[in-house]
Amino acid sequence: MSEGHSQSYDRIRSKKTLQEILEVATEFERAARDFYSDLIPRVSKQIRYLVEELAQEEQEHYDLFTALASNPEIESAILKEVDTPMSDRRFSDAIHLPDLGDSPDDQAVLQYAMGREHAAMEQYTALAESAEPGPIKDLFTYLANEETKHKAELEKIYYETIHSGGV
Repeated sequence: MSEGHSQSYDRIRSKKTLQEILEVATEFERAARDFYSDLIPRVSKQIRYLVEELAQEEQEHYDLFTALASNPEIESAILKEVDTPMSDRRFSDAIHLPDLGDSPDDQAVLQYAMGREHAAMEQYTALAESAEPGPIKDLFTYLANEETKHKAELEKIYYETIHSGGV
């Protein structure tokens, strides 16, 4: 491949339509919802409420993306190309879920959840920064803020659980 061709290919590859990004984000949220829903009966009672909340929050995000992707008012906006955030690969990789076994350890569940919230926070922040003003930017800003709050809540619970001798 010639150098000019290589640079053109890299530039094209570094862009995605918002529709493609929404599809990955929708899958990210669906996978998380299913993962947490499957965990509910297998985690300790100490964090069961938290896993239930996480499953519900992921469902709400999934619903937001599904509604947005099918909204005819933003059809032209979701076909626009945007720069793919540096966090895109980590975000896409987070769709693949770990096997935490039949009786997952509270610490492992919390660590996984914190990592997932961090990846989502980075991705949605980068997308909000690159999106044009309007409903899509507002959505990504809202989700970045939500994921930041979720991560902070998980870190607090993790600290309390670890330092109280709970794990």
